[in-house]
Order: sequence, then C-alpha cells, then structure tokens
Amino acid sequence: MKLRGSSFLLRWVSLIFLLTAVVLTVFQLVGYSRLRNNYPPGMTIGGVPVGGLDPNAAAQRLLQVYATPVEIRYSGAVIHLEPAVVGFQLNLEAMLAAADLQRTGSSFWGGFWDYLWNRDSPGNDIPLIATYSEERLRLYLASELSARYDQPPVPAQPIANSTDFTPGSQGTALDVERAVILIENALYSPGNRTVSLSAQTIAAGRPSLQTLQLQLQQIVDQNGFDGIIDVYLLDLQTGEELHFAYRAGVNLPINPDIAFTASSTIKIPVMVSVYRHNNGRLSPQQAALMTEMIQQSDNDATDALIMGIDEARGPLIVSQDMRALGLENTFLAGYFYPGAYLLYPAVTPANQRLDVNTDPDPYNQTTPSDMGMLLADLYQCAEFGGGMVAVFPGQIDQTACREMISYLQQDRIGVLIQAGVPEGTIVAHKHGWVTDAATGVLHNASDAAIVYTPGGNYVLSIYTYHPVQIIWEQDNVSRTGVSRMFADISRTIYNYFNLTLR
Repeated sequence: MKLRGSSFLLRWVSLIFLLTAVVLTVFQLVGYSRLRNNYPPGMTIGGVPVGGLDPNAAAQRLLQVYATPVEIRYSGAVIHLEPAVVGFQLNLEAMLAAADLQRTGSSFWGGFWDYLWNRDSPGNDIPLIATYSEERLRLYLASELSARYDQPPVPAQPIANSTDFTPGSQGTALDVERAVILIENALYSPGNRTVSLSAQTIAAGRPSLQTLQLQLQQIVDQNGFDGIIDVYLLDLQTGEELHFAYRAGVNLPINPDIAFTASSTIKIPVMVSVYRHNNGRLSPQQAALMTEMIQQSDNDATDALIMGIDEARGPLIVSQDMRALGLENTFLAGYFYPGAYLLYPAVTPANQRLDVNTDPDPYNQTTPSDMGMLLADLYQCAEFGGGMVAVFPGQIDQTACREMISYLQQDRIGVLIQAGVPEGTIVAHKHGWVTDAATGVLHNASDAAIVYTPGGNYVLSIYTYHPVQIIWEQDNVSRTGVSRMFADISRTIYNYFNLTLR
C-alpha cells in the first residue's frame, strides 16, 4: 500500500511539472508571438534602428529622422534646408514591405528556440528607398544661396583720359556641382545632415567691348583727329569682335564696311596669292622678293611677285583669290609701277556707299574688317589648319601660313600698332600710308596686325582717312597726330587683354 501511494504522488508531481512546462511554453509562445509582430532587435531601415517597433511606429520614426532639415554652412551663414523643399520623399511602402519580409520570412520555431535561449536573431538592414528633385535643388541653390551670398567679380574699368585700367576685384561663386553631391548625401543620411559648401574664386573680368570702344573713341577725340577712323578687333581665343567707325564724335554705320585705299596693306593679299599659286613653297628668288615686299614695302618687288602669278592678269587673280576667301571688298586692279593701267573698275558694296567717302584708290581697296578677317584666316591656318587650307587645298598648308606670318613679323617700323605694345611683343603686320603725289600731303594711314600677347592673341586693323591732311606728329598742343593715336589705341587694347598680368 505504501508503494502505491508513492507512485501516485510521483505521477501528480510529474503532471504538475508537465502542466507547468506547458503553461510556461504557452506563455513564452504568446510573448514570442507578440514580439514577432514587431521588428527584431538590431533591425534598421534606411540606417534608422527600428528593432522592437511595429510597422506604424517604425514609419513614424523614419519620417521623423528624414524630415530633419539639412544644415548648410556657406559663406559664414547657416541655412536650414527642409527636405520637402527639394521634393524629398521616402518610399515607406517599399521599405516596410521589405522589412516585413525579413520579419516573417524566417522559421517561426527556429526563432522561438533562439528566443527561449535568449539569443538575439541577427539584425537586418533594409536600404533606404527615397527620391528627390535635383532640378528643384539646383533652383534652390541658385535662388537661396548663390543669389544671396555669392560675390560677383568687379571688372577692371578704364581710366578716363588714359590707355590704362583700374584693377578689378575677384568674386566668389558657389561650387554648384559639388554642392549637389554633398546635399544629396546629407538628404540620404539619417545622422550626418550637416554640410559645408565651398565657393569658387572668380577672376576679375575685363570691361565690356562696348566700354572698350568708348575708351578708344575718347583717345581719338583726345588726339584731335576729326577724320574717319575705322577699327576692327578680333579676340582670337573667343571669336568676339569689336568693330566701329568714327568721325568727329559720331559713330558711322559699318554694314557694309567703309572702303579705304589699301595702300601697302594690299601686300598681305598679294603674299597669300603668291603662296597659293606656288603650291605653298617659294623659290629662293621669290623668298627674297617677299622679304623686300613685306619688310621694305618695296613696290617693284610686289609687282615682280604678281607678274610671277600671271603677267597679264596677276592683279585680277589676287582679287579673285580674295573673293574665294569671302572678302568681297578687297581688290587689286592694277600694278604699282607708275603709269600702270587700271585693269578693271571694281565695284564693291563698300565703295558704293553714298553716306561716307574716303576717296579710295581705284587700283587697290580694302576694308578694316576684310583685312582683319584675312589675318584671322592666316592665324587659324598657322595654328590649326583652318579655312584657308580648305579653300585652297593642296596649294596652301599650315607650313605656308606659318611662313607668311614670319614674313609679316619682319615689318619692324616701331610706329603705329608696334609703338603701343611692350618691347619684345610679337606683331605680325603690314602698315601702309598714301601721300598725294603732287602735294606730298598725307590722306591715309593704316596698319593691320596679328598681336601675340601673354593674355591672349588678337587681330587689330586700323584705317584712317582725312580729306584735308593727316597730321603724323604733334604740331601743337591740340593735335597730337595719328602716329600717337595709333600707338595709344594699340596700347589700350594690349592692356585690355593683359589686365591680370600686370
């Protein structure tokens, strides 16, 4: 009887332990089930910890974190950028769906076993899924940062009654491309939401070409020149042009340009034609004549070179070559020797103008823009091949153009455009002037050049005409002469191109 009592007691004890285990297991299952309804410890969504949170609470935490303004530090100011301003939006649905898949996709009983032994499940990171408008960010940077905090450069300004300029001052501008990258990174970061933006230094610019024109016209007035002056300037780096004609304080129309006696500047077209019709290579005799034509401005050498092209039609061929290059106002209608016949009466848009007349020589004419464009073609050909090679294929090449510029560099007279640049500056040019054969009075003076400078190369073509007389040198306190005027114009333009280097 005693044994039966012990067995009965043991059964009840075992039953109690079993019931207790069942109750504890059910209790743990209930607790684990509740926990499984939330995200596991260690889980992050978009870098934000959401362990132990249900989807609604996790969504609220994500919205709170990513709605925090981005702090922008720029130019000593602190600006707070609300993410909504640039269209920043979280894709909560996609991120929570991915998190739910991680939460419910693992084995229930495996997770329960880890839960019973108090072992944390490995955390999972759900990557951020969000979008923003780069266009709206760039607009914000332009309107809220650049417009308020950038400092535009102050260009140099001409000094009144001078060939010089006051120095400008540098400016600053937001580095927009770098700013977009940094702010984008901050928008997508849950913790690092402060950015420091940098500015780029903007060099002080040149005055406008319109301002330069006014300064050059002041120089003409100061030198007391009341004839016609026509100036053509071409920036060989940017292709920007300045072209004006001026007479006694009044601007003259320049379309079409004004016809001038080409005088010795016509020898530049002659040189181009000689090279063309000798396939870009000169004989020793032709080279010697070319030196005399350009360096000494010798007319006999010029005639000899033209006759070498075609004795009867040489001047006409030079004119045709200029037409082929698009220079419709430049021609040579006869030889230079005294008594040479006028081969044809040339009619051009420039010499048909009725509003202005420089009494151009019927034997040779050009315009400042024509001569400037010819020199520009020559420069481009020497540097890159350019249009002259395309117009005269197989007849003119880069080597020929470089030789022609080398000849023009030999025209060293020390006045006109050359007088306005520092010693040692390379000036490839041809000058010209015409005096009345009967009276010796000077009516025309011109110079056309390629000028090579540290601050940029340019073409400068200046033509002048006075119906009574051009004063070369100063004759009294009010008239300083065209020689000084050319030099002042040249010096002003040289200074304009080299503002940052002085």
